[in-house]
Amino acid sequence: MIVFLLKRLSASVLLLLAISFIAFMLMAPATGDVARNVLGESATDGQVAALNAQLGLDRPLIVQYLSWLGGMVTGDFGKSYFTSQPVISSIVARLPVTLSIIVLVTLISGVVAFALGMVAAIYRGWVDRVVLILVTLGDALPAFVLALFFVNVFALHLHWLPATGYVPITSSIGGWALTLILPVLSLSILAVAGVAQQVRNSAINVLRMDFVRTIRSRGIPEGRIMRTNVLRNASTNGLTALAVQTVAILGGSVIIEQVFALPGLGSLAVQSTIRADVPIILGIVLTYVVIVMVINLIVDAVLAALNPKVRLS
Repeated sequence: MIVFLLKRLSASVLLLLAISFIAFMLMAPATGDVARNVLGESATDGQVAALNAQLGLDRPLIVQYLSWLGGMVTGDFGKSYFTSQPVISSIVARLPVTLSIIVLVTLISGVVAFALGMVAAIYRGWVDRVVLILVTLGDALPAFVLALFFVNVFALHLHWLPATGYVPITSSIGGWALTLILPVLSLSILAVAGVAQQVRNSAINVLRMDFVRTIRSRGIPEGRIMRTNVLRNASTNGLTALAVQTVAILGGSVIIEQVFALPGLGSLAVQSTIRADVPIILGIVLTYVVIVMVINLIVDAVLAALNPKVRLS
């Protein structure tokens, strides 16, 4: 298991380096007018050139990347072009909001999706059809449409939940939970739709296998068979789908944070993109990549524990 996780971790580090290089090169054209944007249209060409030199934007691109990479390794992601605030400080201040959303959505959608998928596979008939209809609807509706609907119903009409804003968990656990219910619900529906169908299909295939009939013939209780045999074998595809959904959840969180006015990384990414604050954007991109990698490592570890064959792949 340790060797397996070390291999996965090594691959993740290499992937992180590759993504950092690609992201840096893609963002390079955006740095052309940064000095002018910071100083304003009234700044002279000399002032613009001086600021470019101060920011290191006059150096060759590969030199800029290596300098930025060296700082990143030591935890120095640079400073914002516009506020001069360290990138790491900006990210750390907003990370709890985004992490709260991602962790809650992943946990809730995983539990609900596995439950729906197993129920549909076990009972079939009208139960299966209802689950498939709900899954199809959930997969077809964009998260921001659901978010606007939930705000209109639960916040503006019923006044059960706040429409916008965020309360840190350190200030009030209840307030924190209330501000996250609608954002998490909006993202969870899409994630549940993507995972539940995979669990259902895998569970149906497992139920058709000969070893399940053999186990049943031995008089083992049906509930135990479902938990220890069917669910365990069907979980491989379900967990893999859940890991893939993490990317969609992160992408959706950018829009959801805007809809609910949440001070997370998504809203910071939008603000920084508008004004081409490249250091902030690069820091957010790498943070998102690390989040995805950590979740994938956790999923890989769970899969390896459930299925020894995974450790040999």
